[in-house]
Parts: sequence; C-alpha cells; structure tokens
Amino acid sequence: MDNKHELATLGVRAGQLRSDFQEHSEGLFLTSSFVFDSAAQAAARFSGAEEGYVYSRFTNPTVSMFQARLAALEGAEACMATASGMSAILATAMAFLKSGDHVVCSSGVFGATVQLFGTILARFGVATTFVSAVDAAQWEAAVMPNTRMFFLETPSNPLTEISDIEALARIGRRANALLVVDNCFCTPVLQRPLELGADLVIHSATKYLDGQGRVLGGAVCGPKALVVDGVLPFLRTAGPSLSPFNAWVILKGMETLELRMLKQSEQALDLARWLEGHPSVAKVHYPGLASHPQHSLAMRQQRSGGAIVSFELKGGRDAAWKLIDATRLISITANLGDVKTTITHPATTTHGRISAEARAAAGITDGLVRVAVGLEALGDLRADLERGI
Repeated sequence: MDNKHELATLGVRAGQLRSDFQEHSEGLFLTSSFVFDSAAQAAARFSGAEEGYVYSRFTNPTVSMFQARLAALEGAEACMATASGMSAILATAMAFLKSGDHVVCSSGVFGATVQLFGTILARFGVATTFVSAVDAAQWEAAVMPNTRMFFLETPSNPLTEISDIEALARIGRRANALLVVDNCFCTPVLQRPLELGADLVIHSATKYLDGQGRVLGGAVCGPKALVVDGVLPFLRTAGPSLSPFNAWVILKGMETLELRMLKQSEQALDLARWLEGHPSVAKVHYPGLASHPQHSLAMRQQRSGGAIVSFELKGGRDAAWKLIDATRLISITANLGDVKTTITHPATTTHGRISAEARAAAGITDGLVRVAVGLEALGDLRADLERGI
C-alpha cells in the first residue's frame, strides 16, 4: 500500500500480504521451510537470484509483514526482525563492528545494553566509551579515529533524559560513525529518529509494539544498504530469528499502537503532574513536564512526553520498596509498554547487574521508582500509589 498514508492507517494496513485464500486478517505461516518448483528454482532462491521464501530462519511471510509494517511506520526503506530487542542491538553491533573498533554509547541505556557493550563486546576487542545522554560535547570529545558507532536511547531508561538526535547525527557524520537510536520508549507514533538524522533505529517489539506483554521481538530499521546488505547476512547465518507466531501477535498489537501510545502518554502526564506535587516525592523525571531539563527539546523532537514516569522518593530504597510492596493493582515487573501499568525499582532490577559506580554515573538512585503507565483508570492508579507513598 501507499506509505504516504497517516500513521494510524499504516499501523492497521501496511505490509499485509494475502495468500490465494484472500484472508482478511494477516496469515500466520507456521512453517520451517518452503517448497520449490524445481532444483533450479531452489538454487536461484538460495543464491538470491530469485526473490522468494527459503527458510523461516530468515524469510517468512508473517515476519515479512511485520517488517514491512514497522518500516512504513518508521519511514524506513527496510526492516529486519529479530527474536528480541537485545538481539536487534547485538545483530547491529555484529554487522558493523569488528575487533579494534570503538563505540560511543549513552550512559543512560538499559542495563543489559550496558552489559553488552561494556562487557561482552569488550571481550571481542570492541571498546566502548559511555558519555552523558544530554551533553553533545562529551560525544564529540569521545570520538577516536576508530569510532564506528554512536548508540543511544531517547528518552533514556529509566530517567527519560532526551538526547538531541540532530546534533548527535551531525557529530556522527563528521566522525564517519553510524548513529543508532533505540526508539523503544517513543515508538514511531511519538518520534521518528530517521527523520532527525539517525542511520538506524532499534526496537524492542516486546514493549509498545505488542502492547500487551505477550511475546518477545525486536527489529532494526533503516536504509536498505545498511539493513539488507549489513544486518541481514548476520541474521541469516547466526539465526536470532523472530518466530512467525510472535510476528503475528505483534502485527495485531500494532493495529492499536497510535491509540495506545497517545492515551498512555496522556495518562502519564497527568500522573507526573500529581507526583510532582506530592510531599514525599523529591523529583519527577518526565519529558512532558516543564520542569524536565530537556522539556523544550522533547517537545520539538517528540509528539508527547511518552508513557514512562520515573520519580525519586525522599526516603531512599526503603521508601521505594515500601511503595512498590504496597501496590495492589499495579504489576510489580520490570517489563514496560503494556496496557497494564507496571512498577519497578531500577537500581535492583533493570540496572542491578551494573556496578554501583555506573548506576551513580547514570543518575539511578536507590530511591528511584519507574512506572510504565497503562490504560487503567487514572484515579485507580493514583489510589494504588497513594497507598504506599
């Protein structure tokens, strides 16, 4: 279909392939392999001389529909699906980095991302310098002759810091380094990094793209020259594949993506305003608030502040755990992006495996609580937090 349609339409219609049965809902193709008309066709398909499906490790119609829909939403030429968000980051790193290369990474990224760049890739000779998400001068100062990649999340996890994508894209181009942006928190509904100068966009489809906490998935979006020529060869060989079933579930979730993102963001702003006025709360981190340090940038770069609210309680870890344990409605889990509101203590969950020094550098205090706002009635969410706050 025409990708010039609006986002709501693309989320429902983009990428659909119909079989000879002319099904209205997207087809779920649960098959490991595909049959060829002849030995010659099999050879042509395997070599790439003829387009068509070969093996579900790297080609499957249901997965292709997911890829096409997300590419349309992001305004990307191509998309490659992966088994999870972390496998999307790994695939990108393995496609474009080698021993001796250097990465500049925001310190405000998911704990597993810190581990991947700072520990696992380091064992293979890839060095990473972690810098402030919000200070472009630090990124420029960190550039080395062997810098090949900039990696960031914006908004960051869990403090919702906002990186200036356009500014970092300019620095990256001068350094001949790819700018890779994790767009998990915003989704293309709220932010389209490629339009701001990013080279590649990463997604954990596990989060808002699915939207109901059902399955794992990930994706890399960008130009065909990077995604198809760069990332696909690694995926085809190494096999961090998205299952057709998971792709189908996420496709159905994407049909309501815009509705969910706008409503959950609206509720998050209301909750953040309430928390900001609460006497037990020391600080609220939410880009939609005028008090947020990068509020103006967020409003230029994003459609809204998003659905994640983090806040610091005056009583430190004891107060944070007391609040979390007192909830009866909100789910205590580290996942986010669900229609069910979730709550977690980042210092001992999502960022618990990184060092205390790294947490301090990232601003993750013991009193910090992260709430991923869902679709329950706002009054019920306030009452549940008030019980322990």
